[in-house]
Amino acid sequence: MKRVLYFTVAAIVAAALFAYPSSRLQLAAQQPPGAPPAPGTVTVPEIPFDSNPNFLKYSADMNLGEVLGITINSKGQILILNHPGSATSGPVYGNASTQLFLFDAAGKFIKEVGKGVYGLAYGHSVRFDRYDNLWVVDKGTNAVTKFNPEWYTVMNLGRRPEGPDDPGEFYYRAGRGSAPPVHVDNNFRQPTDIAWDSDDNIYITDGYTNSRVAKYDKNGNWVKSWGSRGPGGPHANENPGQFNTLHNLGIDRQNNIYVADRNNRRIQVFDRDGNFQRFIFLNATYDKKHHPVLGNLPANRPDETQPWTICITNTPTQYIYTSDDEPGRIYKMTLDGKILGTMGKSGHEVKQFNWIHAIACPTENDLYVADMNNWRVQKLTLHPERLGSNTAQNNR
Repeated sequence: MKRVLYFTVAAIVAAALFAYPSSRLQLAAQQPPGAPPAPGTVTVPEIPFDSNPNFLKYSADMNLGEVLGITINSKGQILILNHPGSATSGPVYGNASTQLFLFDAAGKFIKEVGKGVYGLAYGHSVRFDRYDNLWVVDKGTNAVTKFNPEWYTVMNLGRRPEGPDDPGEFYYRAGRGSAPPVHVDNNFRQPTDIAWDSDDNIYITDGYTNSRVAKYDKNGNWVKSWGSRGPGGPHANENPGQFNTLHNLGIDRQNNIYVADRNNRRIQVFDRDGNFQRFIFLNATYDKKHHPVLGNLPANRPDETQPWTICITNTPTQYIYTSDDEPGRIYKMTLDGKILGTMGKSGHEVKQFNWIHAIACPTENDLYVADMNNWRVQKLTLHPERLGSNTAQNNR
């Protein structure tokens, strides 16, 4: 009787192993114990679009440098954050480099704003709030500066290091060793971006050296922060609430907070109290042999790519636009993270990008792209109505 039972059990196990795909067995064997399953990849269409890289009109003595930010106010005016450097005077290393250029809705240059403001040295992002106040997040001064619609400074968050101080010692080096820095209320270490909820509470990603989201009330009073430095795991889906370079930020009308956790290759979504909601991945299939514009071709490229930007449309149905450095695409997504399509790739030509650092999305089908290392702004017009015909032609 025992021998019959042993043979029966062995037969059942053998049948189960035969029926179970070997690829799944290999995946299970490779997956570390307790790790969540890999998000996998998805195949999505390419959204047809046109690009105008010469939309902004300015004189020849105003050639742009690295364009890190772009934002649009309720009048349709466009403001860009430009890093011109000092072409004929030093220092080359550690050079202050921030200009704020204002253009009208047709792209015609109006003026430069924010000249000589103490909080500006190496701006990282610019955003207009719903009242047309301009906010500049400066990675170099560890400060966030608010300008009213008349371009006067009316609030400063954080504090620029004093001239005699050694910022490398006091602000940065503690964060570049083995131990993460201790977070200090109201003090930033290389902040990156800003957004607001429906009650005008302020959220700031902080950032490169710190690893947290800071929350203030609408009057600039400290509320709280959340987050710590940590890895995302081999498939970017581990350790929620831990970050490695919080690079961009967005908030939808339901007050969900979207954080581009760049070097962990994911977007993390939180509620207003910092409670984790979900991950979003840029996991669309891509040509892993496409050579990066900057850097060597990696031997093993991950399925999930790095989100650098977040722009959430203010349309009846809200969408997320985000981008990666490589393969250099823009992604259109639903708020729950479904990728609807992609645009472009890395390169130097029109409709190609070299480290997109910011996106403005005033409508669902009009995008303004800060094409940082191509030293330009590209205005994109999406043509989703062509998507079906293009797909049909490609399938012939």
